[in-house]
Amino acid sequence: MGAVTGPAAAPRTLLLGRYNASGTLRYIGRTVPLSRTATTALANVLTPAAGEHPWAGRTFIAGWGSRDVLDVTLVRPDLVVEADVDVARGAAGRWRHPVRLHHARLDLDAGAVPLFGR
Repeated sequence: MGAVTGPAAAPRTLLLGRYNASGTLRYIGRTVPLSRTATTALANVLTPAAGEHPWAGRTFIAGWGSRDVLDVTLVRPDLVVEADVDVARGAAGRWRHPVRLHHARLDLDAGAVPLFGR
């Protein structure tokens, strides 16, 4: 995970990423709006990014065919979350449909997640 919409203290959605073999954090999808319970739980474990971030200077759009740019807060890209995803992917390898968050996996670090593509 690399960013959230809204502030880190009250995230509305998560922008998810996975590292590829060259160590680049690739954006792969965004969650549906978070429940109040999930927002509260994540607020306790999210840390706003300090210093360099793999997505610094990048913009994200609201959805397929949209020109609306999301207002995002970059967070430390070391939190792993468990999510339910549809297998449909777009040309860039991103999930085509919104992701449903299950919970944060505090027992894992980003290095435990299988690499994404090349």
